[in-house]
Parts: sequence; structure tokens; C-alpha cells
Amino acid sequence: MKYNQELPGRQLRFFDVLGNVHDIPFKVHRKLGLSFNVSVQQAFGGYARLFRKEKLFCFWIIYFPFVFLLNAEAVEALINGTKHMEKVWSYNFLHPWLGTGLLTSHGSKWKSRRKLLTASFHFDILKDFLPIFNKQAQILAMRLKRGITKDFIDIVTPVTLCSLDIICETTLGVSISAQENGESQYVKSVMRASDIVMERMANCWLWTDFIFQFTKTGKEFKHHLQVLHEFTRSIIREKKKRILSENHNNQGKRKRMALMDLLLEHHIKTKDLTEEDIREEVDTFAFEGHDTTSMGICWALYLIGLHKDVQEKVREELNQIFGDDTERDVNTDNLKDMKYLDCVLKESQRLFPSVPVIGRQTSEDTTICGYPVPKGWSCVVLVYELHRDESVFPNPEKFDPDRFLPENSLNRHPYAYIPFSAGPRNCIGQKFAQMEQKVIVSTILRHYAIESLDSRDKLIIVPELILRPTGPIRLRIRPNEKQH
Repeated sequence: MKYNQELPGRQLRFFDVLGNVHDIPFKVHRKLGLSFNVSVQQAFGGYARLFRKEKLFCFWIIYFPFVFLLNAEAVEALINGTKHMEKVWSYNFLHPWLGTGLLTSHGSKWKSRRKLLTASFHFDILKDFLPIFNKQAQILAMRLKRGITKDFIDIVTPVTLCSLDIICETTLGVSISAQENGESQYVKSVMRASDIVMERMANCWLWTDFIFQFTKTGKEFKHHLQVLHEFTRSIIREKKKRILSENHNNQGKRKRMALMDLLLEHHIKTKDLTEEDIREEVDTFAFEGHDTTSMGICWALYLIGLHKDVQEKVREELNQIFGDDTERDVNTDNLKDMKYLDCVLKESQRLFPSVPVIGRQTSEDTTICGYPVPKGWSCVVLVYELHRDESVFPNPEKFDPDRFLPENSLNRHPYAYIPFSAGPRNCIGQKFAQMEQKVIVSTILRHYAIESLDSRDKLIIVPELILRPTGPIRLRIRPNEKQH
């Protein structure tokens, strides 16, 4: 199949050496002091409106073609099934940190790892993580008490530290006390390394490894990776030593295994996983599992803080479940009873999906919605725009949790709403994330009334690997009235 001009898109002229990049209004945003990615978000939003009926469009960045998908049918053609499983080349920027773990690998390596790791996300294991979720959520609620006397707090940092504590305790099986000690070197390195990966993706002059390694940012990245890798390796060595010295006679009564325990046991028994393989997977989950979930929680709190009627309905539901008890742990039955909060969290992920884009490379010549896409091309699902398809979500910018009531979700296309991706490469930790979000959001709302201080038109979003605001998410926090 040869590429022809059939793909929808803005036609290039012979002097457009940068491809369609001239359509990105970065000069305007630079004058306003906003990042390049804000310009990209707005340009693709415009393209989505131009080509919504065509379901996809082609956009050239210099000589790199990208096919952006806008509708459920197009998305299903790409990510359903096992053909196009390889991530786009931009994920290579994660390789120095995460190696080729579950997020970045493909082919037989991905398949065997996925099969092995699925066991550690079984509901019975997740249930055993609930005490950790509850403990860290209550620590967060106590730390937010300091914000009661302030005009506002930026909710992003405290929630991120809480989520980091949760992922390290459940994945690595160690407590890093990030909430008590946000200045620890490991915490700083996780957060800064994440930022540098995003910076690199947004700046094409940093794409080449040879150039990047000599830049100040490249050298800083290398330093943070040394900290992170050594931290994980030291835990692996200690745990392996302990497992080998343990008496295995009590195997029948062994407690559920955290991710690292499961991998170490497999490593010791079969030898087909090295310690470095384990490091890749553990670092992958530490990276993926804290940032996506914490931003999902922050966006949910922001929207709940904007809509008092929704907040009141959530609080009524929580009062029915917990009464006046703000300290009691959330259990599995409580999670099932949080039906309205579940709708609120889903609608929040529709408007502000934590992962705003999903990228795949075509493994063979293919056809998407009648359009030819050659082998080796980069295809990108614009999740942010997919969730704003008016034919599926009328009045798409409105925050309406009722969209996710069972009766309103019945005939919805399974690929129209994909906050955790879909198909074989869907997010392995989505149940983990949903449980964590419910526990943290419900705990905060049992303690406090929240109010968001910035309307949505004042909050500028930037699409990176994670959907973030360019500035703080400002919440005013006050005790619930019944606690006075």
C-alpha cells in the first residue's frame, strides 16, 4: 500500500519544510510565557473540529507523519486486537529510566511479562492493599488540616506525595514516607526525572540522544536515574537475601505478594527474570502508578470543588456509608456502595483523562475507517478529543456525572471512553487506580468541604505524558460543617 493524498489533513505546499508545524500558534503562546505543548493542544483541538466527521487526520512534523484518531471506530481499528502493539518512538525517551518494562516493551517480551504481572493485580491482592490506601489517605487528610487557615492550597503536591507513598509500599513493599519527608532524594528524583522526560518530548532539539547527553538537562537526568536505579536495586538485593534465608515451610500461609515479591519469587524459582528485569518492572510501576493516579485525583477534586451540587450528592452518599465517622477505614463493601462517586470519577476522567494521548506504530499496511495507513507510521489516539465526541457525549464540555449511570452507559461504544486505554494493552493497574482514587477522594470529602478558586477557562492545560495544568490547582479547604 502506498501513501496517497486520501488521508484527511491540511495539504502541504512545497515550501512547508516543517510540515504542518506552521499551524501551531507557538509564537502567540511564547509571548504569553506558555509552553510549546499548550500550543500543540490548541492546534490539535482546532484540527479535531475541522476533521471530526472524517474520524482522523494526518499531521506532518517535519518529515514525520502522524495519524491522529478522533472517534471510537477509528480507535478500535488501531488498538483492538494484537496487530499494532508497538508504542510510537517517543516512548524511547523512557528507556534510560524504565528499560523495556511492561510500558515500553512489545512482542514476546511484553506478552510474557503481561501474563506474569497480571497475577499481582488480582482483586484478592488489591483487597490486601486497602489498609495501605487508607493509612496514607488519612495521613493526607491530616496534612491538609494545615490548609484550613490559608486562602488556598495547591492540591497537586500533597496528593502526588500520598500517591507516591502508596505505590512504593504496594509495589516495592517499602515505606518511603514521602508525605512526611517530601525533601527525600528519592522523592525529588522521581518527580524531577518525570519532568525531564516531559521536557524532552516537548523539545525536538533534545530528541537526539547524542545531543541530549551533553546538555545540562541530560546530565541532571543521568544523576536522577542513578539515584532511582540504585534505590530500587538495593531493595531488590535486600528482599532477595531475606527470601533466600527464610524458611519456606509455612508456604501454605504466605501472605499476598506485592509486585516485587512476585517477581523475586519468579526470579529465584525459574531464573528467566534477572534482577535488572525486576528493576525495570518495579521502576515502571513506580513511574506509571503514582503520576497518572495522582493527577486523576487532583482533576476530580478540582471538578468537585467547582460544582457544589455534585459535592453535596457525594457527601450525602458518604454520610449514608460512614455516618459522622471520618476515621473508619474504607472496605471493599464501601467501595461498591460509592456508586455516585464512581460516576463522578468517571466523568472527571472523561473531561481530564490522566493520559491524554496513546501512541502506536503500525506493524503493517492497514486501513482505518476506509483510509490507507502505511506500515511504520505513527498513529496517535487523541483521548482528550475522543472523550469530546458530541455524537457520544452531548454538550461534551459540561461536567455531568449522570452520563455514567448504568442506564446512560448501556449502548455506548466500548472504545468511545478509554481513560485506561483499551484492547490487549489496556492499563493493567486500572482497578488499583480506581480503588486508590475512591479511597483518597472519599477520605478528603469526609473531612472537608472544598472549593475550587479558578474557573475552567482560567486553568490552562498542557498535554504531556500526563495531562496537567500549567499552574496550580487552587482549592480552598474548610472543615465539614458537622465537625464544628
